[in-house]
Amino acid sequence: MAKTMTEVTFAEILDATEQLPIEDQENLIHILKNRLRDQKRTELVKDVYEAQQEYAQGQCQTATPQQIMEEILA
Repeated sequence: MAKTMTEVTFAEILDATEQLPIEDQENLIHILKNRLRDQKRTELVKDVYEAQQEYAQGQCQTATPQQIMEEILA
């Protein structure tokens, strides 16, 4: 029975990439880096949007950096 993508292990993916020519491995790295960058950018845009919504709804309060650090460390 063929495996689905969710059943492929990380080790299997690594083994499969070792079978690729070096140029293809480099292209794969480039593609993955670009995808990760895009995913991080999308997540950041979502976080900024949510923060703007919270601010617009009055759900934010001012705080000094020291107050923020005290809350984090509490």
